[in-house]
Amino acid sequence: MKKIVVVGSGFGGLSIASKLKAKKFDVTLIEKHKDLGGRARTFVHNDFKYDAGPTVITAPYLIDELFSAHGEKLSNYVNLLPVKPWYRFLFDSGDYIDYGDKLISTVHEIKAKYGNDKAKAYLKLLKHSKQIFKKGFIELSDEPFESIYSMLKHLPALIKIRFDRSVYQTVNKYLNNKNLNEALSMHPLLVGGNPYSTTSIYLLIQYLEWKWGVYYAEGGTGRIIDGLEKLLIKKDVNIKKNTEAKKIILKNNKVVGIDTPQGIIDCDIVVCNSDPTYTYNNLLDFKPKKASNRFNLKHSMSLFVLYFSTTKIYKDVKHHTIIFSKRHYELLNDIFNKKVFVSDPSLYLHRPGATDPSMIQNGNDTFYVLAPVPNNLSKIDWNDKGNKLAKIIIKNLQEKIMPELTKNISDMFFVTPDYFENELNTYAGSGFGIQPIFTQSAYFRYGNKAKEAEGLYFVGASTHPGAGVPGVISTAKVTEKLILKDYGTN
Repeated sequence: MKKIVVVGSGFGGLSIASKLKAKKFDVTLIEKHKDLGGRARTFVHNDFKYDAGPTVITAPYLIDELFSAHGEKLSNYVNLLPVKPWYRFLFDSGDYIDYGDKLISTVHEIKAKYGNDKAKAYLKLLKHSKQIFKKGFIELSDEPFESIYSMLKHLPALIKIRFDRSVYQTVNKYLNNKNLNEALSMHPLLVGGNPYSTTSIYLLIQYLEWKWGVYYAEGGTGRIIDGLEKLLIKKDVNIKKNTEAKKIILKNNKVVGIDTPQGIIDCDIVVCNSDPTYTYNNLLDFKPKKASNRFNLKHSMSLFVLYFSTTKIYKDVKHHTIIFSKRHYELLNDIFNKKVFVSDPSLYLHRPGATDPSMIQNGNDTFYVLAPVPNNLSKIDWNDKGNKLAKIIIKNLQEKIMPELTKNISDMFFVTPDYFENELNTYAGSGFGIQPIFTQSAYFRYGNKAKEAEGLYFVGASTHPGAGVPGVISTAKVTEKLILKDYGTN
């Protein structure tokens, strides 16, 4: 029986551990921290529980597959609650759109505020998104791209859906309205991309949400992680927490083990859910063979995330509120390209109590608010700038959506790009690995199967098909296919 070590317990690591265990491999999962989840772990601060990372759950069948592979049901481990509406988009002008849950209500919302022509244009955009979804998600999301030639056969279809345009360019072609452009091109930011440079293939996310809906895990995203941990323990996966990979050991260019502070773990195969750039630089000490991965990779922006609770229940605040800054192109250019500190961030506010009453904790409302910021290639000193940005964000929320916020805060802390770099071991503190631009898509992303050593594989945001919960779980589907191709089933 082949022995496999999975490095890291984000959604990618947990997914591949479940899939390979179902195929009868001997699986050990190691995790640096005392808890599982990676970006999706749970923070507990002053008796309040907070989702650390992803809260938008789409394509839930992908999560269910991790349980059904073992004859289990997701619903026996965690309850997924539908979010209504999916998002409130709040613009600098004070106007807003409630988006999602029912298509007819969303179309009526656009029609009432921007006219019948824009409502019809949105439906045309959604139809285009469906075409991209059929190609980019249904056909290609779990297809291994082992060579450049494996991409070329899809080129005619990609040309037809205009992959060369950016998400923002495509939305503008249909809507041509500042507010609607900003709202309907926001999805790349959920996977680490700039709407002005991310390939329009990522418009598939828009239709994907309508296909399966948007959900929240009752009790927090951490309940999904807890459910997967219980499943893996039940199925005899060996889980080692507080165990950080220090080196991947090769012999004759073949994986033979992992070096950890607790000793060497012998194995035949290593699957890294760890950040690939970090892994090559620190665990392997050599560069990737693939030319597109060797130099000048563009890594995603990072995140500043402020977690807080309030004695006041802000019942009018929706579950997901996206607050757009007055600047749009200029702001994103500052974050992604110029990499300078921004004092007017756009914000994503998460209020789980709007969907899940159990997240009203100790009589308090609980939140996190996320601001895209430059990654640590910016050289911003977050020990100096962190408190400044936190005050800017609180002031912004108080003025736009949460009256008297300052005097109602009962608990608060934040994480900066330093958390992503130092705690999650991501290159330059990037929040989502490498950016989802075309020259870093499919074959041009980090390989799900490494070319440098036999028995070395990757899952996670920087591999194909990319970031986001559905994307990351799909990376495990790709990697599973490659391992089964190389080693068969046990």
